[in-house]
Amino acid sequence: MPLKVAFRGIDRYFERYYAKGPRRRPVRVDFCEADVLDAFDEWRRATGLSAAGAPSTGRAVPAGHRGPSLPAHLERVLRRLTSASAAGRLDAGFEDFLIRVAGELDAARGARGAKRQALVARLAALDRELLDAARAGLDDAARAALAREAEEELAGFRHAMSPETFARAREAAIDRLVRDLAGLRTIAFI
Repeated sequence: MPLKVAFRGIDRYFERYYAKGPRRRPVRVDFCEADVLDAFDEWRRATGLSAAGAPSTGRAVPAGHRGPSLPAHLERVLRRLTSASAAGRLDAGFEDFLIRVAGELDAARGARGAKRQALVARLAALDRELLDAARAGLDDAARAALAREAEEELAGFRHAMSPETFARAREAAIDRLVRDLAGLRTIAFI
């Protein structure tokens, strides 16, 4: 597990911990285990390593467990995109994109059946479009730095991957790093 992923899980635990108000007692790192494992699972899915022979965390999804609903996902996406735009992490070229995405997501509320499936497919296309635009906004030095960081993250798993699998995982890791850098949420509904 990359150390940065473990740190991300620990940070996630502390953000929730301190959101409840000031605390006086120190937290043992053992309490962060679930968040670290969740961050690792997210990282593996984002880089495509779950199918590439990466070690499993050994955690099973409970029977009947469902992920977040599509309306809740859409609400989080809109909130995250709006906050990224307001924080100035996105350049002015994203404003038109955000307005278009917000309009499409608002129009799709309450979609059922075939409309819902079309919406899920459209979300995947919008996600790719957003990542391509975010990548295009980076300079060469930033692209090279993200590529190096992605290769460092995947170094421990490279020996178990074919060159094609490594290339796909590397691109997925760069996408995840671009997403983190810009503060973007995944638009695709998985």
